[in-house]
Amino acid sequence: MDPADKAVLRLASGLCLAVLVAYGLPLPMPFIVCLLAVMLLCKPGPPMSLLKGAAMALLLAMLVVAGVLMVPLLEYYALGGIVLTGAVLYGLFFAGLRTANPLTMILVVSFTMIPVAGVADQALVTVIGVALGIGVFVGVVVSRVSQVFFPDPPLAAAAKAGPPSLGREAASWIALRATLIVMPVFVLALTDPSFYLAAIMKTVALGQQAGSAKARSAGRELVGSTMMGAWMALLVWFGLSLWPNLWTLMLWMSGAALWSGARIFGLKASAFGPSFWSNALLTMLILLGPAIEDSASGKDVWQASATRVVLFVGVSLYAWATVWALER
Repeated sequence: MDPADKAVLRLASGLCLAVLVAYGLPLPMPFIVCLLAVMLLCKPGPPMSLLKGAAMALLLAMLVVAGVLMVPLLEYYALGGIVLTGAVLYGLFFAGLRTANPLTMILVVSFTMIPVAGVADQALVTVIGVALGIGVFVGVVVSRVSQVFFPDPPLAAAAKAGPPSLGREAASWIALRATLIVMPVFVLALTDPSFYLAAIMKTVALGQQAGSAKARSAGRELVGSTMMGAWMALLVWFGLSLWPNLWTLMLWMSGAALWSGARIFGLKASAFGPSFWSNALLTMLILLGPAIEDSASGKDVWQASATRVVLFVGVSLYAWATVWALER
């Protein structure tokens, strides 16, 4: 079996296991657990070891503490808190680009969501912090388990490489671009945290995706992946509505991972790059998870989902405009 075939099967089986654990137990904010699992399963190179996973969890815990400390600063000295948040985000993006760390998105999501949640409700900080920690742990475990069933040969695993690290000047410019994309939504989220939490995750994904996008192709890359993710979420929702239970959700999620994974890892020819399809899959999870929670709480799923899609498209258009402006 080709290594790309195994990578696709690892992605599908890993997401299936993550859905089983997150929605079966059930865990707090289960879609965040699935989201982090997909980030770990899509990253290039061999799966993260348990030791590295523990180090990642410790780093996340430190960022959660830092995020909690940002709450009083944002409440009483809003401008200073926003400027400091922007500086920290720039540092995270810059360090991730310089070290070619594929998990930068997880760190940025953690640091942006915790202060926003703290401004809304301190209890929400605990919920999100637990969801992030469990998400990383579940992601590492399912990545290791899927590697056991679909292993790469040692030479192939060693040959895999992540994205190349960038020079200081290029990393500084791209980190500034990503920070400018994330910060407006972060400020908006402080005014209505419950509405913008999902948008923060989407914006962080856009910020990282925009790092490799050029102005000529940024619209198709950023807006197109958002629309594709919305279309995938709609199809999975219709499939789930035919027989709404955990096993159906696992099967439809696995099917979406197989379909997009074949394009992420190059099994199927596509006019779009791997980042387009990985961000489409992440967008599907960001849209589908809150829709499932809305359905369980009796809210109007279609209205809430339509609002999220419009918001995500608007953020994507802003990211495109930012790329276009900064290239000039």
